[in-house]
Amino acid sequence: MDASEFRRRGREMVDYVADYLEGIESRPVYPDVEPGYLRPLIPSSAPEEPETFEDIIGDIERIIMPGVTHWHSPYFFAYFPTASSYPAMLADMLCGAIGCIGFSWAASPACTELETVMLDWLGKMLRLPDTFLAGDVGVGGGVIQGSASEATLVALLAARTKVTQRLQATFPELTQAAIMEKLVAYSSDQAHSSVERAGLIGGVRLKPIPSDGNFAMRASALREALQRDKAAGLIPFFVVATLGTTNCCSFDNLLEVGPICNEEDVWLHIDAAYAGSAFICPEFRHLLDGVEFADSFNFNPHKWLLVNFDCSAMWVKQRTDLIGAFKLDPVYLKHGHQDSGLITDYRHWQIPLGRRFRSLKMWFVFRMYGVKGLQAYIRKHVQLAHEFESLVRQDPRFEICVEVTLGLVCFRLKGSNQLNEMLLKRINSARKIHLVPCHLRDKFVLRFAICSREVESAHVQQAWQHIQQLADDVLRLERA
Repeated sequence: MDASEFRRRGREMVDYVADYLEGIESRPVYPDVEPGYLRPLIPSSAPEEPETFEDIIGDIERIIMPGVTHWHSPYFFAYFPTASSYPAMLADMLCGAIGCIGFSWAASPACTELETVMLDWLGKMLRLPDTFLAGDVGVGGGVIQGSASEATLVALLAARTKVTQRLQATFPELTQAAIMEKLVAYSSDQAHSSVERAGLIGGVRLKPIPSDGNFAMRASALREALQRDKAAGLIPFFVVATLGTTNCCSFDNLLEVGPICNEEDVWLHIDAAYAGSAFICPEFRHLLDGVEFADSFNFNPHKWLLVNFDCSAMWVKQRTDLIGAFKLDPVYLKHGHQDSGLITDYRHWQIPLGRRFRSLKMWFVFRMYGVKGLQAYIRKHVQLAHEFESLVRQDPRFEICVEVTLGLVCFRLKGSNQLNEMLLKRINSARKIHLVPCHLRDKFVLRFAICSREVESAHVQQAWQHIQQLADDVLRLERA
């Protein structure tokens, strides 16, 4: 494919993408395929001779689309949103064309510097404390990770290195292995499974802190765990506070937990993967109060801020904490500016070496929507969630399981878990809408998350009517 054909095929692909998104509402939101459906549809090995673009495009509808879950359908209400916008897609095209691997400033100065500035832009939109911003002379700063899971792991590994170095400086006879076996990390029992995975990868034990009646981690439970473990000779070193849990969008109490972490010299990492986007709205910023106590903070613009995956924004107060954990300098990666104090080499801020020019997506989206446009988008989703909440409350057969704060509604039929499992199975088998469940204590609960950029009140109303109809069927069967 030469440049001339690329121009022509590029226009065709843009048309295909635009047609797909404009017509996505007419496609079943969840695929009707069985595991292994795809392998018989394609050859067992790659072609020896080139094939035509027309053949490939034809196979998209024949092979790929039947097995796609349409995350951007206005009838997709599962998990949490994954962001998508035309400006971000265009930026991704440019990222692919430039094709740099921005592991250092020298590898592509614009890739590094735009990322630093975009994380400052976004930090100011959130009104983060200045200590988290890079600015011209800041000691903190932001970095784009691939996911919130990566950010949690990076923070845990940095905290592990920091506490190990501190203890060895005081007690030189301590080996790293002796310290490692005593390290303990903590999170709410509502934290995402990726936090537990970070503990597994980091080789440290992770202890869940029982949450309160609002599914939040509170000071009393955390302090009790810290005191108990210290008395047992263990070393608390890392706490993850979640703002907007996956199960029910609950919020750990930062204003209580934060001071304890600072008093105990324990690293506090904030995981706000979903909810963080909402903090650009003044009316939701109070949910971030207490961030000043944190050592690191992360959320995913690729969830709710119209920046396509992957783009997970992470800030630290002390960049040296990350660099101290990850810095390796083989001669083939060195360059003349690395010790100048004027540049950032992001390879020292992350687990992989290579990195794409992901900040282009942020630059395009922030400029083409503006802060006000992004705020309006968040507010619309929250409004639609409250609309769905109101519909549920009007039906006495159902109950709302937790306060609706942002764009997630947790609800269920009054009755047994088995009844609700049956309802969810019917909902997803019908393939008109898509939901996923959670467990809140001993209750099986349905989650209704406002996700699509194109979702409107009419879609929410239709979804609720569909749920009511299926509930009629389920309740009729139960009485039979």
